[in-house]
This record gives sequence, C-alpha cells and structure tokens, in this order.
Amino acid sequence: MIHPTAIIDPKAELADNVEIGPYSIIGPEVKIDSGTRVGPHVVINGDTTIGKNNRFFQFSSIGEENQDKKYAGEPTKTIIGDNNVFRECCTIHRGTVQDIGYTKIGNNGLFMAYTHIAHDCVIGDNVIFANNASVAGHVIVNDWVILGGFTGVHQFCKIGEHAFSGMKSSITQDVPPYVMLHEGEPRAINAEGLKRRGFDTDQIRDIKNAFRAIYRKGLKLDQAIEEIKLIGSGDHLTRLIDFIQQSERGIVR
Repeated sequence: MIHPTAIIDPKAELADNVEIGPYSIIGPEVKIDSGTRVGPHVVINGDTTIGKNNRFFQFSSIGEENQDKKYAGEPTKTIIGDNNVFRECCTIHRGTVQDIGYTKIGNNGLFMAYTHIAHDCVIGDNVIFANNASVAGHVIVNDWVILGGFTGVHQFCKIGEHAFSGMKSSITQDVPPYVMLHEGEPRAINAEGLKRRGFDTDQIRDIKNAFRAIYRKGLKLDQAIEEIKLIGSGDHLTRLIDFIQQSERGIVR
C-alpha cells in the first residue's frame, strides 16, 4: 500500500508489496525489495538499495548526502540488506569516493531511535544499536555486535564479532571480538551472548583465558598473542588473533 500523500519519484523501483506511509519521500535512484514497510515522514534518497522485509519508522533519513566536507555530490551508494528494523529518527549516510564509495548494512539488525551511521561504514549481520548509538565515518562493525545507548565510535575504528559496549561508551580504538566494554573500558568477555549463540563451554573458557592474557597479565601484545596460541586452536581463537594482528588503530586496553 502506498499512501496518497507519499511522494515517490517515477524512476524509483519498488516491489509490488512495498508499503509507503503518509508524507514519506522516495528519491529517483531508490530500489526497495518486497515486504519492506516505510512508515510516515521517512525520506529515502540517493542511490540506495534496500532488501526484503525491512521496516523504517517515522522520521528516518536513509541514503542522504553525507556530512564529510570533502563530499561534492559524487555518485555514491547506500546498501541495506534484509530484515532490519530502523526506529524513529535513524540517519544513514551514503559513502564517499575517497573511501569505498558506499555505506553498507547487513541483515537482521535492530537500530533503535536516533542511531546514526555515517559514510563508508560497513555494518554486519544481527547487530543491535541501542538508542543514540552513533558510528563516525569509515567504521566497521562486525556480526552480532551490540552497541549500548549513547555509544560513540570514532572514525576508522573496527568492532569485532560478538563485542558489547555498555551505555555511554566512547570507542577510539579497535575492539577485539568477544570483549565487553563499560564506559569504553574492557571489563570482561560477552559470555552470556556467546552462550546464546551456541559457543560451548570449552570455547568460552578459551576466550576467557585469552582475555586474561590480553588484559590481566601485564603482557605486551605480542606476548599475549603467543600465550593465546598455547591456549588451544579453533576458529574462535584464530578470529581473535587475526583481528589483533590486523588492527591499524591498536586495540582498546
């Protein structure tokens, strides 16, 4: 159903069962797949591709020009996967030609009210951004990450899989997989989240021991990595080691 007050450019491509609410505006380069519902007073602009079964609540702004002062109207993109929920007043900005040229969001995400995703960000699957969580440009947020309310992530940071930030966290360096932050400080691993996602007792024990090596034993980072290698093998530890070794900003410690 398309409300009669909605303004949809004739060049926009909408699947037959897309819903558009009152007073929403859909730009000419927008593509929206089946089952997606756009609430009232939503603006979707730019070269924006939206997958299936997403829901956009009122006053969201999706695919708009980014806030990078270097941006001069170049053709860049916003890409959104399937089954995401964007609550009231979410803002998502398109990419820049100085970086990857697009902002991308995966599947099954929940973006609560007033969350912001800046240009050239890549957001994984099954993430939760609580109210007012914001990521600056060029940020990578991997699968199953939870950002607590009012979390702010500095540009170019990377957040590893299954990481969790408590409310009001200020993140200025990379956050390794599994790490739980309190006000930006690493405090523990996200053990409860790992249990819910099928990690077994041995894997969680390994990850706890790896956390101790990085954060509790006073080791240099290269020494901590060598100790993690002695804990055991498996993708759960390899993922952690690879993330640390590939970090460009350094990890939170």
